[in-house]
Amino acid sequence: MSEARKPWHGVLVATALPFTDDLAVDYDAFADHVRFLAENGCDGVAVNGSLGEYQTLGEAERAKVVETAVQAAPEGFTVMSGVGAYGGLQVAHWAEQAAEAGATALMLLPPNAYRANDEEVIDHFRHANKAGLPVVGYNNPIDTKVDLTPALIARLAEEDLVVGVKEFSGDVRRCYEIRELAPQVDILIGTDDTLLETAMAGAVGWVAGYPNAIPRSTVELYRLATSGDVADLARASEIYRDLHSLLRWDSKTEFVQCIKLSMDVAGLRGGACRPPRGPLAPEIRESVLRDTEAALGKGYR
Repeated sequence: MSEARKPWHGVLVATALPFTDDLAVDYDAFADHVRFLAENGCDGVAVNGSLGEYQTLGEAERAKVVETAVQAAPEGFTVMSGVGAYGGLQVAHWAEQAAEAGATALMLLPPNAYRANDEEVIDHFRHANKAGLPVVGYNNPIDTKVDLTPALIARLAEEDLVVGVKEFSGDVRRCYEIRELAPQVDILIGTDDTLLETAMAGAVGWVAGYPNAIPRSTVELYRLATSGDVADLARASEIYRDLHSLLRWDSKTEFVQCIKLSMDVAGLRGGACRPPRGPLAPEIRESVLRDTEAALGKGYR
């Protein structure tokens, strides 16, 4: 790993969180997973995001997830902590907790308790910046109903409140507008099934779902897609076509259950989710199994 890499660059895996049979957090298994991802070429982890089911965690659990990841991470391996919360005071608390635990970057959704206006969004990000760590904005207007538009991202950048944005809207055209309005803000791929398109738009990072299950192949895909070499891009296109039906599950409502199921099929520790997330519908489960087994059958690991 290059020493010059900024903490929010590269493949940062939005980690799934393993639970015991009684749905307690299995911190030992989580630490093993962090080490596994590092050993298989990933550049870091993004913990306490939606894939990590942070909304279902108690305060002590949420804090210990960050601490466990930091303790398991090898030198130079990023731990980016999700600090999303309904209120700015809670955001400031989680940002400070992450900094004290040794995280090297933060990821923040806009406030989503209601449809916050631009001034309220900007103030929300000011609270995260009190901890002194670089902050990556997370734009997911589908779920949060608050849109970090390119113009709003530019306003955040004017105050140096964000170093990058995880773009989850699925509209790759936004990436070009962000680069025009706020060239200092880095683009991070936010949806696995727009990886190639967003990489071509200049992304320098990927907050990734499916490396939880097949890290080596997905890291290779990212490296090829972002190298700037024409031959690499051609090879990336082949891998992308092979994996796209699988990567597509990262953008579905049931993405947590889907990725955990793929982990189980790959011989890793996925397992059950906490309520309210329940078992997959039979037809979705069969489709995920089919897509995962097809990818593994082609040698993607």
